[in-house]
Amino acid sequence: MNPVQQINRVFLMACAPFLGALIYMLAIHMSVQLPAIKLQPAPAFSLKNDAENVNKKLDTAYTNATQIKTTIEKFFQLYEKSTADTAAMAKTAASAASRPNAIYDSRITAKLGKPSKQTSTSNIDLKLFYLNEANYKGYALKVDMKSDKAMKMVLGKDKLGSSETTLEAVRRTGAVAGVNAGGFADDNKTGKRYPLSTTMVGGKYVYGFEPTFDNLTFIGLSKDRKLIGGKFSRQADLDKLGPDFGATFVPTLLQNGKRTAIPSPWATSPARAPRTVVGNYRNDQLLFIVTDGYDERGNSGATLAELQDKLIQLGVVDAYNLDGGGSSSMIYDGQVINRPSDGKLRPLATNFVFFK
Repeated sequence: MNPVQQINRVFLMACAPFLGALIYMLAIHMSVQLPAIKLQPAPAFSLKNDAENVNKKLDTAYTNATQIKTTIEKFFQLYEKSTADTAAMAKTAASAASRPNAIYDSRITAKLGKPSKQTSTSNIDLKLFYLNEANYKGYALKVDMKSDKAMKMVLGKDKLGSSETTLEAVRRTGAVAGVNAGGFADDNKTGKRYPLSTTMVGGKYVYGFEPTFDNLTFIGLSKDRKLIGGKFSRQADLDKLGPDFGATFVPTLLQNGKRTAIPSPWATSPARAPRTVVGNYRNDQLLFIVTDGYDERGNSGATLAELQDKLIQLGVVDAYNLDGGGSSSMIYDGQVINRPSDGKLRPLATNFVFFK
């Protein structure tokens, strides 16, 4: 047997098993058994029933919404009624609270008599009265400030060292009334007129704080529109009162409705003179009194003791003496109310002015 025949025999023997298997598979019939699958029946579905359920839920929701709406409407009705009742109660309370003040104001006004002039705005109430006493004639200006813009103190022509009459200050500032304020000192070399001692304008010291000396008294208004005054050895003591403006003169006349001792020089030198004083009532209204006198020699005008008596009679609580003599001046509606002892108004370093 040659080599080729041997190789063919080897391949034939190697392929014989595969050929036999292939012949067998072609000769038999093959079948595949699949597992049985059981299908569940579909649940019954009814569109009508579902629609009825939805409608029932909608009806329930509508009923609930209607009830909520009704509750809200009742709540707001109750709220509006409560608000109206509260407003009515507040109005009644305010009216009741104002009655004592109105009664008090009518009583102190009655003591002054019938006003000869008056001004009433949302900013200020002013009433002018004439005083005819046994020994002097005077004028009282009752001031009820309703805002921070009702009253202020001004330097002469708004410049330190300058001066102007009270009438000029009233016209320059557009005020409705004015009264002279603190004392002054003249510089003979320059001809300038300076406010006496501690002076404040617009919440600021004009030229610093000066401790009290020779019975001088600071007189002014606080930032909450209250009359303040007295002797101060320290600036901190005055600052505690929150001063907005003020000037200096002498002496204090009343404290808490009681007379204070008048320093001897001021009780007799001069005994009588044109005077300007300021006081306050318990409701913080102010009262300025200016008295007439034909000179400063002590033969006419009012004594400080007489003014103390008058102020107590009128119900004033605290009171202070302002610059007097030829400085005393009161202006109302562009007119000079008093009779200046100099025969004309004196230019002053400081003036109080009042605005409508």
